[in-house]
Amino acid sequence: MARTYGFLSTHPPTRCGLATFNSALAAHLAQEGGIVRVIADGDDDRPLPEVVHTWSPGGRGGWQAAAAALEQFDVAIVQHEYGIYPGANGEDVLPLLRGLAVPSVVVLHTVLARPTPQQKDLLEEIAAAAGAVVTMTGTARDRLLTGYKVDAGKVFLIPHGTADHRRVPSRRQLRPHLLTWGLIGPGKGLEWALRALALLDDVSPTYTIAGRTHPKVLESQGEAYRAGLYVLANRLGVAPAVRHDPVYRDQRSLSRLVRSADVVVLPYDSTEQVTSGVLIEAVAAGVPVVATEFPHAVELLTDGPGLIVPHADPVAMAAAVRRVLTEPGLADELAGRTRSLVSSMLWPAVAARYEDLVRMLVAERPAAVAAAIP
Repeated sequence: MARTYGFLSTHPPTRCGLATFNSALAAHLAQEGGIVRVIADGDDDRPLPEVVHTWSPGGRGGWQAAAAALEQFDVAIVQHEYGIYPGANGEDVLPLLRGLAVPSVVVLHTVLARPTPQQKDLLEEIAAAAGAVVTMTGTARDRLLTGYKVDAGKVFLIPHGTADHRRVPSRRQLRPHLLTWGLIGPGKGLEWALRALALLDDVSPTYTIAGRTHPKVLESQGEAYRAGLYVLANRLGVAPAVRHDPVYRDQRSLSRLVRSADVVVLPYDSTEQVTSGVLIEAVAAGVPVVATEFPHAVELLTDGPGLIVPHADPVAMAAAVRRVLTEPGLADELAGRTRSLVSSMLWPAVAARYEDLVRMLVAERPAAVAAAIP
């Protein structure tokens, strides 16, 4: 039975990982559906054909109007991240979930190991109000089940989806090419990658930093972080080897860029990041990864398609990159480890998992409630 899906999330043209994820999931999951788009002050609020309602701070109707828009569909898919929705820690999403008559699936993009009491209480109540909760990594699931009071029977693991970058031929360059991409701002750890680059004179790589500054960083700090990277690169003497590419790319352009890399470097400072779309995309592209030990990297790369290094350790990062570039057979071995992983990460397979979950969720609903679904 075909079902219609309503999606509650940030959404393009907003440029953030949550918006990109929701757009891809909606495209692969719902032939008929609509977006209830959450925007912040300053976001582009142009009307889009797939957006059935816009929820803005101080906008008319608040969560009640957003809930009413979701009720037009058979199922609501809700993306959750602290601070996306109005209210402290985005708490206004809670009455919306409690008021929905249609079944809901909440996708958790962050599960904090050390939440504030308010963040912990809110996430527990969101899980209680949802029909099902999705985490995208085993680390996030385990952290949720051990650190929060939630019904384990509601929690499902479905990986973050990715495009099939392998359809784009790899394009090797004359010099080894290192790549980091994504929205730029403090916490990306790019200063550690620049310091590692300064230790790699013997292999002479180039390093591309691709992506625009995160809109929230741009609003509060301007381009101060990126300007600091320019200053650091000049001081370290690596500026000629660094290419800044502040472009938000479409899928094909991103695939070409990723497939041109010899190593994807993820030098993140975070010890909390349980889901990284960039990491998934790099693995799906078959490019070896060198990453700091943030939770998703540890889960996916340990004995897998990459090498893990300590946080804030440019010496270890440089040594790992050098190994990938010079150790005979290592790059091919790491790339080969992706083959068994990629099929389950591609968006069609991920969307099928959501369809199975929704089918089960609807089947388990009490008959009287199921009969009321539009």
